[in-house]
Amino acid sequence: MEQFTEQFLKEVVYRGIESDELDYKAAQSWTALTRGGRGKIIRHLIALANNKGGFLVIGVGEDQAGRPSLYTGVSDEECASFDPSTVGTFVNRCVEPPIDFTIERPLIDGKRFVIFIVKPFTQLPHVCCNSVDTELSTGVFYIRTPEASSRPAMRAIEMQQLIQRAMRNQRQQLARVLRGILYESGSLSSTSSESQFADMIDSSAEFFKRRKNPPKESVLFQLSLLPETPGTFDLTGLRKAAADAWRWNPGINFFDGENIENAYLTNVSLRFMASQGNWMWQLYKTGLFHCIGAFPPGSTIDGATLRAWCLCIANFLGRLCTALGWQEEQPLLRIELFNVENVSLVCPPGTPGTCKIGKIEFEFRRSAADLAAGSSAHAAKMLKSIGERFNLTDSQIARLTGPCSGNEGLFR
Repeated sequence: MEQFTEQFLKEVVYRGIESDELDYKAAQSWTALTRGGRGKIIRHLIALANNKGGFLVIGVGEDQAGRPSLYTGVSDEECASFDPSTVGTFVNRCVEPPIDFTIERPLIDGKRFVIFIVKPFTQLPHVCCNSVDTELSTGVFYIRTPEASSRPAMRAIEMQQLIQRAMRNQRQQLARVLRGILYESGSLSSTSSESQFADMIDSSAEFFKRRKNPPKESVLFQLSLLPETPGTFDLTGLRKAAADAWRWNPGINFFDGENIENAYLTNVSLRFMASQGNWMWQLYKTGLFHCIGAFPPGSTIDGATLRAWCLCIANFLGRLCTALGWQEEQPLLRIELFNVENVSLVCPPGTPGTCKIGKIEFEFRRSAADLAAGSSAHAAKMLKSIGERFNLTDSQIARLTGPCSGNEGLFR
């Protein structure tokens, strides 16, 4: 199970909106719960694991309107009651196969919270094997719905989706085994897929330049997420995956719900071209994600805005990996900035940093699960790499990689 940063867990606690990946419960003690109360928690855990994984936060109550906004935290006694060994033993007596989850107990703004971190199933979906009062019934598959309900899979389409996800997981595992065998024998080359992705990125960038026609001296920011191997997603699936990923974005105006509403399908991708801003993104059937934007020529780049944008895109990419069903996949994240020689990056205190090279480029490969788990850490990594190339001081880089805020537009 991947480790989560303190900042990421804080974002989860304060998200404030229940979804198919997040549920909140008021402060309570595991040892003081009735069997029915424990069964209710297990029902949520099964449902999350049978979907895309997610989080169950203990210590957030509801206000009079039913919103999870009372951040009370839990007492020391309540916190200690959620012993991972005791809870895990009880939970997995009721579930087959066992659920892969951990329990974190972070201290956030002086208050302790209990957070169940649930991984999605990797081979077979989870089924209840022991009834618990009226909360759990033997032989039932529980699912998590977009309306934040954890309930039995009752419709044929819901069972079909569970089966399809299980089959897809098995295909991915088989593909990894075969790739390993072929690479070891020297029978498989990655050249063809790399060439395919390069062609897509070049084509996307050229389309953007034709449509937006930015001045030749414009600073171009290009981000690409390249899957380990090309996928075969259908266009409807791409739209759904993008919509699922967008529900978790921080609400910054250049990545909001309008992106999905105004995105349109091409023969090979889901594309969004900003009507007001000078930027575009595409999600291809191969799983490749490409985003490109242009700064006005000779402009300076605002550090606070860049910081907010990097957190937003890192958060989106992590959620996109989950929505696409990637678990063991290790995609490559590539960042490129063009025409940046003598361009300044403003990040007070101190004078702006100035880039002395014409192009900035860097990349790093992470597991899809790692991208989903650590959006803040990956945003900080992007920002640090950019800040270094703009010759910022250590204190400016520390400020640049600090907590993200603001909702400015990056590409005007």
